[in-house]
Amino acid sequence: MLQQTRVAAVIPYYERFLDRFPNPAALASAPEEEVLSLWAGLGYYSRARNLIKAARQIQQAGAFPRTFDGIRALAGVGDYTAAAVASIAFSLPHAVVDGNVLRVISRLNNDPSDISALATRQRMQIHADRILDRSRPALFNQAIMELGATVCLPRQPQCTLCPVAGSCEGRRAGRQNELPVKLRNHVVHCVERTLLVIPRGDSFLMWQRPAASAKLAGFWELPEPEHLPGVAVDEPIGSFRHAITNHQYVFRVTVLTVRKIPKHMSWTPDSDDRFPFSTTARKAISLYRKIGRKR
Repeated sequence: MLQQTRVAAVIPYYERFLDRFPNPAALASAPEEEVLSLWAGLGYYSRARNLIKAARQIQQAGAFPRTFDGIRALAGVGDYTAAAVASIAFSLPHAVVDGNVLRVISRLNNDPSDISALATRQRMQIHADRILDRSRPALFNQAIMELGATVCLPRQPQCTLCPVAGSCEGRRAGRQNELPVKLRNHVVHCVERTLLVIPRGDSFLMWQRPAASAKLAGFWELPEPEHLPGVAVDEPIGSFRHAITNHQYVFRVTVLTVRKIPKHMSWTPDSDDRFPFSTTARKAISLYRKIGRKR
């Protein structure tokens, strides 16, 4: 859950998730729709599907793997996660390298290399493995990540508080605020769209993305004007913003009534965990409940 997501946003999801799925067996036997419903709002839904796959791998193996390679082989687990779990849970000597660690190492070494480049990240992984305290890998890994998160900050590094400031080549060169270097720029695309809220009691007219969909497979969505050709669209009751990677969306929300229901749509209650709603659908329905019912 913490991959690409802040701790504060994760905590309530984490608590609900573990309450429902307290062990791999519970998760391995759960319907995907229910798992996606509990995940809805966190984004990057391949993570939830990978969790189900990993739980089934653990079930098949009979226990959680206790080696780096075994952990790395679980669905959705990369080098960073495998190193973190291996070192913290099993005291195995594997160095973690996340964004915080990359920043610490680039400043310690006064390294102006582009940290978005694969070659740079591989070289810094080698350096992290070399400086790792192999007798206390869990403590070392958590310390260097915490150093980057609380002291060696991206914009205002707290050098006077840093326990390794005396060894920092970047600080010695006066370049701590310039490092690390990340050259790759992402173009932001701005998109405007309209969502149609069509209520009936506590249900809404929605359509489900097919299982083969490239994104949000299995999720339920509110229709847009192109889904209901010929239907007059009223003025929006409001709008909201939503960001997905390098896309900035503005969704306008319009409330409608329809006489005929298209074959590919159905009345769907948003309170039922069997129906995973997309984040944009939930935001639009929330806006409708705050504003639309008052009009």
